[in-house]
Amino acid sequence: MCAYPASLTVPTTLSPRFQLNVPGSKSMTNRALVLGALARGRTRLRGALVAQDTEVMQDALRMLGFSITRLDGAGEEIEIEGLGGRVPAASAQLDLKLSGTSIRFIAALVALGNGEYLLDGNERMRERPIGDLLQALNELGVYAQAQLGNGCPPVLIRASGLPGGEASVGGESSSQFLSALLMAAPYAQNETTMRVTGELQSKPFIDMTIGMMELFGAQVERDGYERFRVPGNVYEGRELHIEGDAMAAGYFWAAAAVTEGEVVTGNMGSESLQGDRRLAQVLQEMGCEVEWGPRSTRVRGPRGGLLRGGRFDLNDMPDQAQTLAAIALFAGEPVEIVNVANMRIKETDRLHALATELRKFGAVVDEREDGLLVEPPASITPARVATYGDHRMAMALAIPGLRVPGTVIEDPGCVEKTYPDFFADLERFASSGTEL
Repeated sequence: MCAYPASLTVPTTLSPRFQLNVPGSKSMTNRALVLGALARGRTRLRGALVAQDTEVMQDALRMLGFSITRLDGAGEEIEIEGLGGRVPAASAQLDLKLSGTSIRFIAALVALGNGEYLLDGNERMRERPIGDLLQALNELGVYAQAQLGNGCPPVLIRASGLPGGEASVGGESSSQFLSALLMAAPYAQNETTMRVTGELQSKPFIDMTIGMMELFGAQVERDGYERFRVPGNVYEGRELHIEGDAMAAGYFWAAAAVTEGEVVTGNMGSESLQGDRRLAQVLQEMGCEVEWGPRSTRVRGPRGGLLRGGRFDLNDMPDQAQTLAAIALFAGEPVEIVNVANMRIKETDRLHALATELRKFGAVVDEREDGLLVEPPASITPARVATYGDHRMAMALAIPGLRVPGTVIEDPGCVEKTYPDFFADLERFASSGTEL
């Protein structure tokens, strides 16, 4: 991991040719940690993400009594002793910091326990809604309440096992509520059925959750994205290799797009379970050349680094909206991003933050309730970019700096949440030669 200064100037480059393996998927790592803890027997993960979000998850599981062991110095190989659906600790006070996946997944996991559990986080976490998940847990027979009465953490859960049955879960804020319930449901005392109310966000993450549950031996019956039935079952421990993170890969695909460059991500390809890989297809629509392999992806930027604009619905991958908005600066016509209203309840209000920062580069930005319209400037101005403590703001808005000398990123260390070595890898990209 890097030690970051208070601010960092982004290196510029032209026509780089670069190959890398990106860090392991955060989404897969945190799901695998939960499934491994709930499984019967030992689970070994290879290629796990080493970052704040996954450390938060591991620390929480250890405080709940699970044994999690690093098998290598880097922490990419992890062994989990699963307890077959049993939660050892009868009480715990857990600080989940700003890890949304951790607080949501752990809330459902401790519903399987016998005791009282308090889940909290940092100041921004206390502004992030979790009420839809708590309501569903109550419908399934668990006492789950937001302590401040506002539907946000801190959350108190009193459990004596998860009774199960039928529940409704809101899908309009986050798909993670449903993912959390699905992963815990095989150990409910009765068969569990969940109905989704509202428009489910980020649907590919539900496919990932179910796919990983099935890898551990569970069964899920579904009616599209509206109704899910989970019979009682037991996960079995297994060995699992974690894919490279599609979000992390996306930053480098975008970097190639704006620098007339070429990037090969060696551990992220067409066989990925991650819906965020679709960014490569969007870049293809914008003029990039994309070649898919089963486990690798090659992206080449267009000559001159000039991209095509257009209208893009990113509801299935809202975290990629920041990357797309950042490279819209280099499009020949406006770029419209729609159907991503839930970006406002992430680590920061990402729509407002993006609009604010892109205007510093000279773009005309129309901030809408559920998206952005970015009109690229005739001449891009170097900017000093605020990151709002949001790792994805820092990484996405570093990409324009590869073409715009003098671009400065404030608080670059916030990338430690999911990609601690991002700026080191970006420096390697910028200084790479013209041949792979």
